[in-house]
Amino acid sequence: MPKHSQHRRRGKYALDADDIDWLESTPEADDGPPEGDRWSTWDQSTPTEKGPRPYPGWLVTELAAVDTELGVLKTGKEADVHLITRGVPGTERVCLLAAKRYRAHEHRLFHRDSGYLEGRRTRDDRTNRAMAHRTAFGRQAIAAQWAVAEFEALCRLWELGVRVPYPVQIVGTEILQEFIGSPDGYAAPRLAQVADGLGDLWEQLVTAMVTLAREGLAHGDLSPYNLLVHDGELLIIDLPQIVDVIAHPAGPSYLDRDARNVATWFAAKGVATADPDTLAALLRHEAGLPT
Repeated sequence: MPKHSQHRRRGKYALDADDIDWLESTPEADDGPPEGDRWSTWDQSTPTEKGPRPYPGWLVTELAAVDTELGVLKTGKEADVHLITRGVPGTERVCLLAAKRYRAHEHRLFHRDSGYLEGRRTRDDRTNRAMAHRTAFGRQAIAAQWAVAEFEALCRLWELGVRVPYPVQIVGTEILQEFIGSPDGYAAPRLAQVADGLGDLWEQLVTAMVTLAREGLAHGDLSPYNLLVHDGELLIIDLPQIVDVIAHPAGPSYLDRDARNVATWFAAKGVATADPDTLAALLRHEAGLPT
């Protein structure tokens, strides 16, 4: 075996004088970034796998940028959310991103997927069978469907003017999106943790839900735990299970459940205008469903 093919731990070469000529003739001995954990993945996504144009001014899109892992923001049964910085070394071009990563299929537990996946079948019968039987490949296909569904939902709602984190890009089963929080990396609180300004937040939420209903959509799992509050503004998160209330057999029930979950919480907090039945009837009317 040539000496230059012998590795020590961590992939480092054991160099001596005989190796120098070989290394100098190699185009690049180490193609990793000068700092950080990886090169920016921006160029790994096609135009349709990137967020709506125009791209926000804060977003770093330079190919010289690197991504640096800062830690885990949230763990879940289907995915974990990590905080990363994306920046150009030696410059002030840097932004914070939330990276939602659906888990490897051997660890994934899609405990709610059977109902939501109704109507999300693929054109490939083998894939559909694998998904139905929850084989390793089938679970991987489900993960991809959830990631794509969430990214597409974020893009669609952003373009509708509904306040959601800006969807930066999707790479495989990783969704990169705007980090909602402080510049030093503290995440915005969930609605369940907020006690002030609830009347205004209720009005913001009703407006957002009406916009979704007019598009024939329901969040599908809306609660005070997947709503963020940042600088007095309400944002909707966690959208992989978004439901077409017209096409989905159980669509109206998802719409009603969303209304019941959030209105009951606001009513318990003393918001007098929050009534589950009134909100459900309003959303059904806006969606063109029987009330």
